[in-house]
Amino acid sequence: MRVAMYYNNRDIRLAEMDVPRVGAGEMLVQIFASSICGSDTMEWYRMKGAPLVLGHEIAGRVAEVGPGVSGFNKGDRVVATHHVPCFSCHYCDSGHETVCDTLLGGTHFDPGGFCEFVRLPSINVERGTWLLPDEVTYESATFVEPLACVLRGQRVAGIRPGAGVLVLGSGIAGLLHVKLALAKGAGMVVATDLSNDRLALARQFGAHHALPADADVAMEFRKLNNGRGADVVIVCAAAEAVCRQAFQAVGRGGVVLLFAPAPAGTVVPLSVNDVFWRRDVTVTTSYAASPLDCAEALELIRAERVRVDDMITHRLGLAETEKGFQLVAEGGGSLKVIIKPQE
Repeated sequence: MRVAMYYNNRDIRLAEMDVPRVGAGEMLVQIFASSICGSDTMEWYRMKGAPLVLGHEIAGRVAEVGPGVSGFNKGDRVVATHHVPCFSCHYCDSGHETVCDTLLGGTHFDPGGFCEFVRLPSINVERGTWLLPDEVTYESATFVEPLACVLRGQRVAGIRPGAGVLVLGSGIAGLLHVKLALAKGAGMVVATDLSNDRLALARQFGAHHALPADADVAMEFRKLNNGRGADVVIVCAAAEAVCRQAFQAVGRGGVVLLFAPAPAGTVVPLSVNDVFWRRDVTVTTSYAASPLDCAEALELIRAERVRVDDMITHRLGLAETEKGFQLVAEGGGSLKVIIKPQE
């Protein structure tokens, strides 16, 4: 089968590999859509294992079912998540499934999703694979995992109806946060970005206001919000300057959610008195998504409570994966890039 072998963002080569063999409890899935996540293009993170086949936002059709698999049949349309928790450790029992050793240790696809066929390990089949409703296309299904991550983050941040929400960074994650916050009934959603095109998209997708990221965002938000800071600030562009904006813009009793991963070595100095003391501010993080989050995200997509198909800007064949990575890494003119391995 054909695979897109990753060396770096500018060097992705079409190569041949054997189609994986499936064992007990496993499934072989023919991939029809695999989208490029922003984390795929973080070279400081991905090149440690190169060369390798990346791709974890996948959807496809079951090509082979291993012995002992129940609930799935050859020909079923499915979406799967690439890592799942054990559901029996201290972290899972306390509601922190995404820091479970099993999940963090990797229960990944073989190989990644930028290829024609993927083997799903038995634990992924059992705990991290869902049948696709007829209403959900393969392309829309690739949003299940990223939307699930956003869903978990907003649950951690405690967004409630009527809340004032500030989203710093209007890439794909930031715009999903905009859409989900609106679906949750946020009273005012404000987005920022340096790109005028991204600001236009934020408005198109429902943000009440879109501010240039190099403005005095904290002051502008308060002008729009009756003098109050944001109830929730979601950091989707984790540069030091953006984090500082978040701490300035959050209101008393508010929450700062550090959602985006930062480049290695990023440190943000905090003034304990200015940020926390007498302000009751919470700073928190969220990593990945649990199977429950994925199931809920799939239902949000099916019911069109969060529309995702209008976020796709590029559809490319497997041989164009390198072009797709460059589009995502450079951010110019792209939002969501879908790789179609059968083309």
